[in-house]
Amino acid sequence: MSSAFEVRGGNRLQGEIIPQGAKNEALQIISAVMLTPEKVTISNIPDIVDVNLLIELLGEAGVKINRVSRDVCEFQADAIDLDYLQSPEFKKKSGRLRGSVMIAGPLLARFGKAFIPKPGGDKIGRRRLDTHIIGFERLGARFIYDSDDNFFRLETNGLKGTYMLLDEPSVTGTANIVMAAVMAEGTTTIYNAACEPYLQQLCKMLVRMGAKIQGIGSNLLTIEGVQYLKGCEHAMLPDMIEIGSFIGLAAMTQSEITIKNAGVEHLGIIPEKFRQLGINLQIRGNDIYIPSQDTYEIQTFLDGSILTISDHPWPGFTPDLLSIVLVVATQAKGSVMIHQKMFESRLFFVDKLIDMGAQIVLCDPHRAVVIGLGRQHNLRGITMSSPDIRAGVSLLIAALSAEGKSTIQNIDQIDRGYQYIDERLRKLGADIKRI
Repeated sequence: MSSAFEVRGGNRLQGEIIPQGAKNEALQIISAVMLTPEKVTISNIPDIVDVNLLIELLGEAGVKINRVSRDVCEFQADAIDLDYLQSPEFKKKSGRLRGSVMIAGPLLARFGKAFIPKPGGDKIGRRRLDTHIIGFERLGARFIYDSDDNFFRLETNGLKGTYMLLDEPSVTGTANIVMAAVMAEGTTTIYNAACEPYLQQLCKMLVRMGAKIQGIGSNLLTIEGVQYLKGCEHAMLPDMIEIGSFIGLAAMTQSEITIKNAGVEHLGIIPEKFRQLGINLQIRGNDIYIPSQDTYEIQTFLDGSILTISDHPWPGFTPDLLSIVLVVATQAKGSVMIHQKMFESRLFFVDKLIDMGAQIVLCDPHRAVVIGLGRQHNLRGITMSSPDIRAGVSLLIAALSAEGKSTIQNIDQIDRGYQYIDERLRKLGADIKRI
């Protein structure tokens, strides 16, 4: 029986909160330690289920791991057990963790073979591995799919640089291809590459290890292969999804919150999107201060038509924050259309918000119109289940602003992405407990 959160809403929160390290960056950065036999030290690691599972998986594959503190870890991949990577234990464990696909690029680059489970993970529609596999094939890897055990096997006698145009700027796909290409023979050019801060961080780390990468931060990467990569140190960025969640939380609960060390220069368009909802937020150095606001009003387009907020590959608005924006809009004044272009079924949690009293029209699986209640009617607490990580936190924010008691079940989904979220919210004055 998984645990649940019991939340009593209506408290105004106050204080400072520090975002955890970025989960999406962590899965790439930690996989990259397999590219070198030397020691790599990584700091600001988020202490969450998905990341800890990946670290455990690397340990079982022979990587020496020294967890210096909760958020600092030393890795040394000088004795990888390639047989383990074909064992039933690896298949079982890696199948539980979508991030395990990220070790394929480093393994191919360094050892000429890799194994990938068919992806599992949270319910946000079909996540295909096409970009990864096609990219590896372009670099000269052969792949065999074993339908008996849902496993992809990849092998190569030596990767060779090439030109490739990705059919989608997949963040994990680009990262995996970059990690394979840094040790390929010759030059690899990746066009329509993802350019998220996570990927920029990975490229900067690889350059410190001795890789030759040009075009970091753009969608055209040029990689000149090298024969050896050395160890390095790397500090991860704060998690922009958490930062966006805290901005939304402050607005919904009329709270005064300061988000410390928010990596402001890496947030792209995120602060601007929350300002479009009427949220007053102030950038103070590397912190974000959100004053207590009684009301906030959604802007319209210049011609007065209804605002649309949609997701788009970076530097557009990240799909991971659309559910937060949707929840926050329920208590704003005004209306907004939320258009989720990049994934199916990410809006399927709105029925829970409607049960709580929100006014939302779900037009189709990708679009929802939110009619803001301007706080005239508070949401009311209900019992609900969290379908995935991002929706889970959105529902948690809704519950913290609602009248009465809410129970959120299936919270392991939330724990997979947010460390000690209940403890951290209690410090701000939230009434939340695990049951």
